[in-house]
Amino acid sequence: MSYLEIIDREHGQFDAKALKEKGLDLRDSYVNADPFPHIVIDDFLPASILDLCLEQFPASPDPDSMSFDRAQERYKTSFNPDHLAGPVRSFFYSLNSRPFVQFLENMTGIKGLIPDPFFLGGGFHQTTNGGHLSVHADFNLHPGLKLERRLNALIYLNRDWDLSYGGALELWDKKMQHCVKKIAPEFGRCVVFSTDATSYHGHPDPVAHPRSTPRRSIALYYYTATWDGEKRSLTTQFKKRPQSRDAVDLEVKSRELMSDLLPPILFRNLRRLTNRLKRSLN
Repeated sequence: MSYLEIIDREHGQFDAKALKEKGLDLRDSYVNADPFPHIVIDDFLPASILDLCLEQFPASPDPDSMSFDRAQERYKTSFNPDHLAGPVRSFFYSLNSRPFVQFLENMTGIKGLIPDPFFLGGGFHQTTNGGHLSVHADFNLHPGLKLERRLNALIYLNRDWDLSYGGALELWDKKMQHCVKKIAPEFGRCVVFSTDATSYHGHPDPVAHPRSTPRRSIALYYYTATWDGEKRSLTTQFKKRPQSRDAVDLEVKSRELMSDLLPPILFRNLRRLTNRLKRSLN
């Protein structure tokens, strides 16, 4: 039996009453986890709904997909739920519903969580052989909603995944000195963790599945209305592991340096010009 149940597979709906108190039993484990608040839950959802996700997993990018092929994140594509078939799309919408958000609040102790109706950077994720995601701290401000990012929820879709296949989620300490936990992206496993400037995570070991099966997951992000003008908006902050060949993200470093040195109006205009040049070259 799974930790959470789906009462309507056709529409991917949770039982609101059943979820009302769910998660409270996990709060102590979540809050006291090392290196930052997180939890790993196996058999999180019924296998039938996850099998349906695999059956209807997109074969090609959608109009809102984002694909990455650079030193920090290679051979990775995200797929927006709005372009999925009805049952799986409804399931994603349920992951943004009040019952599921209430479960997350009960477990994490973070009140006032707000789901992202745009699924910015979320949805289905796929990384093919040779791909990876370097260790990083996530962007902290939703650009459209102006909300503060607080929580990530990942649900894995990979059957019989061995650590030797790469792609394990790594959680690193605040000083980026060592990996505290390595989590295989096994089918039905859910990982939820709080995000801040030092919640360093990633799957830096390249995917190397012997049958070239891609690493697949569901990724969801949640926010709170706690942003204020005193906080600095940061994009994804990639970090170099000790004694590794990880590449420094010079593009982000240079952009942040210009943001510090240039007057805001000049920086905005320069950024617009740079974006136009990138689009014209693509």
